[in-house]
Amino acid sequence: MKSITLSELMEKNFVLIRTPLSLRDALELAKSSHLVMLQEEFPVGVLTIEHADLLGPTNHSLSEIRWTPPLLAKPETKVHLFCQEHLDPLRPVVVVGVNGKVQGVVTPALLMNHLHHSWQILNTFFNTLLDTVNEAVTVVTIDGTVSHWNSKAQEMYSIPEQAIVGKPIADFFERKDLATLVILDEGRPIRQAYHRPQPEKHVQISASPVIYEGETVGAISTEQDITRVVRLNEELSHASSLLRDLKQKTDPSNDPFSKIIGKSRPILRTIFLARKVASSEATILITGESGVGKELFAQAIHKDSPRNTKPFIAINCGAIPMALFESELFGYNGGAFTGAERKGKPGKLELAQGGTLFLDEIGELPLQLQVKLLRVLQDKCFYRVGGTKALTVDTRIIAATNRNLDRMIQSGEFREDLYYRLNVIALEVPPLRERTEDIPDLVQAFLQEFTQKYLKTMPSLDPEIMGSFLNYDWPGNIRELRNVIERLAILSEGETLNIQYLPSNFRPLSSGLPSSVYPLMPQGIQHALTSISKGNSEEVTRIRISLEKVNGNKTAAAKLLGISRGTLYYKLNQYGLA
Repeated sequence: MKSITLSELMEKNFVLIRTPLSLRDALELAKSSHLVMLQEEFPVGVLTIEHADLLGPTNHSLSEIRWTPPLLAKPETKVHLFCQEHLDPLRPVVVVGVNGKVQGVVTPALLMNHLHHSWQILNTFFNTLLDTVNEAVTVVTIDGTVSHWNSKAQEMYSIPEQAIVGKPIADFFERKDLATLVILDEGRPIRQAYHRPQPEKHVQISASPVIYEGETVGAISTEQDITRVVRLNEELSHASSLLRDLKQKTDPSNDPFSKIIGKSRPILRTIFLARKVASSEATILITGESGVGKELFAQAIHKDSPRNTKPFIAINCGAIPMALFESELFGYNGGAFTGAERKGKPGKLELAQGGTLFLDEIGELPLQLQVKLLRVLQDKCFYRVGGTKALTVDTRIIAATNRNLDRMIQSGEFREDLYYRLNVIALEVPPLRERTEDIPDLVQAFLQEFTQKYLKTMPSLDPEIMGSFLNYDWPGNIRELRNVIERLAILSEGETLNIQYLPSNFRPLSSGLPSSVYPLMPQGIQHALTSISKGNSEEVTRIRISLEKVNGNKTAAAKLLGISRGTLYYKLNQYGLA
């Protein structure tokens, strides 16, 4: 809302009084104009129209009355800033220009009317905002009394505004389940957290304390109803388990990209592009952070190419000492250097003849070797160390890096001509934090891998663990996730993995919230809520129907439900069905 100046608010119906005047005559003038009394051309008093209505006519002179000196202000002064400084005590304001001349009068009544009008406009904006957003909005005062309850909240909880506003929120919900009261107690916000304020209601909540001059005066929360998402997710989880079983019965080896797990848009886009270029002979540069699976893509591209019957040779440019790198890449003739094998040794380029050479961490390749690699790409031939015979090579090059090659070119660390030779096809693998919806599938795959490796039963996953995974930034990407799951598989005891097995940096941000609140990012809501709705009757009904279909065979029922047999026994005991 625009902030106006005193010149826009002031009234110009005033009369300047320089000579003594009786109060009777002054009141007559003050019926239509404010009176500004001057002494040596300086304002020393103001009789406003409103004040004049309260006085009775007498023969006393105006100069005999003790007036409160008016406030003086410049015309360009902002009204809201002026009020912040001069509301106590509030007096008439005389607006004086640069030349010292009076330009107008602002009465206390005018200021109060303006402030009240501004408050009404702001309040209208606020109320309109409350009813425009698609979330349930609750505003409580410091003592937990509800001051605002928007239409979406009424719809979500079936509590009318007139029934809850002005009353303690704890009268309508269990106090232990109220995240808003936790915010009041602890004074710290929560963002995009899973919350269960009622047994049958699942929401995603964000809440913040309202702080004025360093003091918490209340709290505001917004909640998005995700109950339907929970129900749909249970059905999706069941269907996904059946689909996963079906895939296991078929031969996945026919698809070279089957080992790349994920259904998110970023990873599917990268897989689509990789499939398109696999059949070509073009050089490929794969970029992405450490641990995103660049070599997995290189292997899949090789297996999906016409060269799939020939070798796939990988070499890490950052793991081999510079002194040995040339001989590793190009090989050497017998006697080329002290300690060399008498018959010589082929390098990675020769070993990859007809196939694919994967140069990982290409950004670590020394400059002098970059020149020789460029020649191989241009001429398709090279020399062994100590050799004089040019060897022709038919090898496809796939390079990968987690470094910024453009920046390295500018600093002289990487050759520009080599960059353009390698970067015929650019393939960027997204980091895990940009595809968080793939985390549940990756977790499931890694759990299956490591429970088989360590001969353990497949455990169920506490939803708080998944909430922590979805909120974590994953600087080590999939490699880090895989290591964490291996840790969980090794340390797990019993049928449920809970948060105590996680490293300390995975502890949930909202550990001080009620037990029913777990941090959850929007991209992963559906998967992370798989096991949250444990107490609802629909799950009990599905378990009973599944057991009836298989005549009580618990192994078959578990397969039908898409869960492990151990998890089924756990649920049977939990719901009293054992």
